[in-house]
Amino acid sequence: MKEITRIFSRAILSVALCLLSVSVTTKAADNGDSPASVIRPVASAFMIGAGSANLADTYLTPLRYTGSNLSLQYERMQAMRFSPDRWVMQLNVGIDADITENPARNADMYRLSLQASWAMMHRWRLPRAITLAIGGTTGIDGGAIYNRRNGNNPVAGKAAWTIGLKGYATWSTRISRLPILLRYQAELPVTGAFFSPDYGELYYEIWLGNHNGLAHAAWWGNYFVYNHSLTADLALGSTRLRIGYRGDILSTRVSGITSRVITHSFVLGIVNEWISVPSRSGLSAISPTARIISALY
Repeated sequence: MKEITRIFSRAILSVALCLLSVSVTTKAADNGDSPASVIRPVASAFMIGAGSANLADTYLTPLRYTGSNLSLQYERMQAMRFSPDRWVMQLNVGIDADITENPARNADMYRLSLQASWAMMHRWRLPRAITLAIGGTTGIDGGAIYNRRNGNNPVAGKAAWTIGLKGYATWSTRISRLPILLRYQAELPVTGAFFSPDYGELYYEIWLGNHNGLAHAAWWGNYFVYNHSLTADLALGSTRLRIGYRGDILSTRVSGITSRVITHSFVLGIVNEWISVPSRSGLSAISPTARIISALY
């Protein structure tokens, strides 16, 4: 009986050690402990956009201004070092410029905005070449709106830091022999903080030291942002041509000031994937059996 118990105990210990070994091996692979076995190319895209803009800011004027939007965007995606099959990161940096006019077409208002955000998303590869991803994002946004007809307060400064949700859905398909990747992506900040003076408060007063009540906690009741895009990446050899639509909505209401920015634009861009190789080792650093895990395709 003792011998049977000893054999049974050894068997349980052997199974436990095997499971632990598999767990450690899997964790090491997910954590990128064997970089030669997994290659995570960087997908970078440079995009320009042009379209329409709709501006309203009651700090400057009660009127709504309409006109044109121009933008320049950079996007960088890569599979995460840990669990690269399931997690991806995305960096976005952009600049928007709006040139608008009042309803009478006798006054101009301009907006300049700089944005930067970083997101980490969990993705699921589904049948029929469909991929879904969702995760968290954080970003900063800063800029100004300028109305030269508003003598005392010609500029309204804008600044915000937010935390929110981001996700996308892709579908790989073909038109004839041309590979195409369709993607819908959306970003929805949930909370954070943003800057706004009181109604009628001069920036000169802020410069003199009146700093009370300038920072406000952001939530959907006083700060709502929804950014989304629908794009198609057309494979043209090693480079992809991106065409599509981008729309942004920003609405804030605090301290008696209402501000709304709505833009719609056509997007045109170039997408490339590249691999970073150590300069000393060169291509020999890449294992012939390595798996290539793309963040986008």
